[in-house]
Amino acid sequence: MKVMISQPMAGKNDDNILKTRDKIIEKFDKLHIDVIPSLFEMDAPSESYNPAVFYLGRTIVECLHQVDAVYFADGWEKARGCRIEHQICQEYGIKCLYSDFFETDNKPQVTSIRICNSDTITATRDTNPYSVTI
Repeated sequence: MKVMISQPMAGKNDDNILKTRDKIIEKFDKLHIDVIPSLFEMDAPSESYNPAVFYLGRTIVECLHQVDAVYFADGWEKARGCRIEHQICQEYGIKCLYSDFFETDNKPQVTSIRICNSDTITATRDTNPYSVTI
């Protein structure tokens, strides 16, 4: 699985942006999920009238086509570029992930899996068995 991070940047310094991004990447690394680079650190061309549009365009052209999902960092709803990326994901069926993706408090943990026959798998979550037919 490959993901891209969509992160609000307006009004934030580079250190803050990188620290937030590194924390998110670390969480994905623990799940063995690849995060593609989507933070462009080069300057927009001098002839670019609107650098924000230049960077958004690069993200759309170079990143979105190669991911299974996009992780939207906290505050994305207030950031114009993140909202545009979110709309693209919705329109083109790219999975959207949010901060609750990493929360495990509300998710029961699978403690065992048993294959009953070729059509049924029984999994136990927190001592409550359930069957899944495949």
